[in-house]
Amino acid sequence: MNDKESSRFQVLPVPCNIYKMYPFHIPYPQPNKNQAHFISSPSTGHPSSYAPNHGYTPVMTAGGYESPAGNMAHCFNELAQRQGQSTSMPRQNSLRKEGTPTVLPAQNFDPVKDAHDLRKAMKGFGTDEDTLINIICRRSNEQRQEIQRQYKTHFGKDLIEDVKSETSGNFQRLLVGLLRPIVDFYCAELNDAMAGIGTDEDVLIEILCTLSNYEIHTIKNQYLRLYGAHLESELKSETSGNFKRLLVSLCTAARDESGRTDPVAAQNDARELLKAGELRVGTDESMFNMILCQRNYQQLKLIFHEYERMTGHSLEKAIKKEFSGDIMEGLIAIYRCVTNKAEYFASRLYKSMAGIGTNDKQLIRVVITRCEIDMADIKAAFERSYGKSLKSWIKGDTSGHYKHALYALVGEQRSS
Repeated sequence: MNDKESSRFQVLPVPCNIYKMYPFHIPYPQPNKNQAHFISSPSTGHPSSYAPNHGYTPVMTAGGYESPAGNMAHCFNELAQRQGQSTSMPRQNSLRKEGTPTVLPAQNFDPVKDAHDLRKAMKGFGTDEDTLINIICRRSNEQRQEIQRQYKTHFGKDLIEDVKSETSGNFQRLLVGLLRPIVDFYCAELNDAMAGIGTDEDVLIEILCTLSNYEIHTIKNQYLRLYGAHLESELKSETSGNFKRLLVSLCTAARDESGRTDPVAAQNDARELLKAGELRVGTDESMFNMILCQRNYQQLKLIFHEYERMTGHSLEKAIKKEFSGDIMEGLIAIYRCVTNKAEYFASRLYKSMAGIGTNDKQLIRVVITRCEIDMADIKAAFERSYGKSLKSWIKGDTSGHYKHALYALVGEQRSS
């Protein structure tokens, strides 16, 4: 999750206990099966020597599993609880498996030992970068927050500030991003995308088109707290036209997330999209905006299928024909996230390293936000789409400790 705003991100984390209170459900808004930050996986165990109310609480699903990426969800849930948002939802909407992460909560986690090891690695002359990588890149986001608490408690120093003083360049940016709470990281990325002259529309699309209602609501509240401005107002001032309307719709975070499908309604929506685009002179952008921003992912898949059945080609092809610029990219991002989210993020990684130079900021953002969610699936999609492994691309575009830290986060063994 950028050095320029780091001073604003020293938000003291507090224990993520909410799942002790609500062990079989997560807060409103309800997630759908495409809600990336809520993932289940076989339990890695929970050491009795480490009390769960000190930062690492097992997340139980209806199937009796613990969710490794639920640690990222904890950060959203806990922040909402601290800000007085609702934390109740129907029992039937339990955590669901979305993907395969490459970073899991460390077993036998000892945050005090980790804090001491990090201090030793940075104390005195020189820095033991391998220790920084082995700890910071191999703990969950929630565990990293607990390590920061213990570091400050034991040494009276801020871990992020010490890491910044001992590292530099992209390696520093990666470690600092990992140490920030995931919500703060997203807020920083959005703020940086709109700061200064010009706007990085790709960042706005990547974040707002891929997160759940609940995550967007949480980010909006934290954005106001950190920057003293409403995210929606910032988006309106930095964008225009149909693209602005698309982002405002997404920022409202009112998508149906019930998962219910209606084949007849899907046929009707497909016809409406056809009439709003290919069957008329000009394009009724509002119809595309309404359907793609409001329907749940399962319903959208039906709509896309019906559209292709009616026309003989995909809705993505129609969007490319009817739109251009940022609004086209935003609608295509929604389409691709609905059809195959791993392939969408694989394309984001590819674009960050393709051509001359590397967009390290984009590479870092995708790796940080997806390593605890579905990075293993993204790696498979990357190789399937581009014919070479993600590791080989990282090796060709990065170097040194930065490269080795990325290897650890994407689940690859260190190499020369």
